[in-house]
Amino acid sequence: MKKDQLKKDQLKKELLPRHVQFLALAGMIGTGIFKGSGDTLGIAGPGVIISYLIGGFLLLIVMSALAEMAVVYPNLNVQHLVHKAFGFHFSFVVGWLYWINWTLVTIVEILAAGSFLQFWFPEVPLWLLSLICGALIVGINCFQVKFYGELEFWFASIKITALVLFILIGGAVLFGFTDLSPTTPMQHLTGNGGFLPHGISGVLNACLIVMFSYGGSELIGVAISETKDVEKVLPKVIKGVVWRVVVFYVLPILIISGLIPWNQVSGQESPFVQVMGAIGIPGAAHIMNFVLLTAVLSAANSGIFATSRTMFSLAEKGEAPEFLKTTTKSGVPIFAIVLNGFFLLIGAFLAFLAPGKVIGYMMTIPGFTVILLWLSICLAQLKLRPTYKTVPVFKVKLFPITTIIGIVGLLMIFFGSTFSNGISVGTIVCFSTLAILIVFSFIKGKSLKNNKGSEEQAS
Repeated sequence: MKKDQLKKDQLKKELLPRHVQFLALAGMIGTGIFKGSGDTLGIAGPGVIISYLIGGFLLLIVMSALAEMAVVYPNLNVQHLVHKAFGFHFSFVVGWLYWINWTLVTIVEILAAGSFLQFWFPEVPLWLLSLICGALIVGINCFQVKFYGELEFWFASIKITALVLFILIGGAVLFGFTDLSPTTPMQHLTGNGGFLPHGISGVLNACLIVMFSYGGSELIGVAISETKDVEKVLPKVIKGVVWRVVVFYVLPILIISGLIPWNQVSGQESPFVQVMGAIGIPGAAHIMNFVLLTAVLSAANSGIFATSRTMFSLAEKGEAPEFLKTTTKSGVPIFAIVLNGFFLLIGAFLAFLAPGKVIGYMMTIPGFTVILLWLSICLAQLKLRPTYKTVPVFKVKLFPITTIIGIVGLLMIFFGSTFSNGISVGTIVCFSTLAILIVFSFIKGKSLKNNKGSEEQAS
């Protein structure tokens, strides 16, 4: 690439309202619902519906807090807001933790895409199919952000259309509007151990995976600096995203729980495929496999966007190498994208060496990371609200009670999930990574302070 095509520039404000709305939906509606719903059903049974409602309530609080701050500080994304509230060390940890989170998620999504492609190309090795998917997603993100937003809009549209059709078809079967209906509609909701077969503890234990499933909503906060008319757009977008996501999770789970026994949900295939198979729709496996492939590619696409913009933000504040804030004329942080693609390649290779273990370990971490990020958003809003110079047109209702409820709820899920089932590999990795980042934040902070002192003396 020619030198005159690169410059240290600001990101371009080319994302339209529909791009931002579907960007957040793309991050949230992916493997978590199409695949992870099987895991949550196994943990909590039909009562997992309560887990998704709890997660939706916390999501509403977090996104409202983010919208309020974005209206007051329209040019600051999540990392900038945390930095403004708590300074360098907190921002450093949150930024790098978020980057690690999305890197792991994107690796898993790419591998999942390769595995779904093997449904049609069983003779092609997983590593090659995953590599092709990874190269495709990285290539898409190298174009200007408007092109990325447009493509993500259509990616997300396919997922949402599939979910709507699933809800309509499954609902018709569940409530007896077709000849395919079960003898006793919704009998599985109360059978096989009842609605809460594992009690309230099962509901709470499932919340960690639910948090991972809802994770991605904060992509709105990452995209703020590339969005037009933030003050007008963001409050409307967030309200729409929250209710849509709750509907797209709760209703499908209700249909799945009503049409097939929760304890017969297979961990090998998506519950959506099982339901379609149980209904007997011709070609259901191929249709759902296509939807699953689109879903994980969309989530991976969002992942590359999130990691590259987070790295750009870190470089802007001196928390990552300066060259990573270099952009093309189109405002694309090209080196940040290439670097993330490199780590994606390494991660995919490691996961390929031991897919049964590595992928499982990686999937336990993002749930913790999402909770920590959501906590930082709530804490930042709690800290910054008294310092606002203007009264925002959008405010969190019943402040500070609402924000405090969100913080307490997230802390309960975090510590409850950490210690309820013993210390897992994911827990060890999460806390070890957190400790390492805290240490590096002080090392980097001291280095920046010394450099600043040297510059002042020189001047």
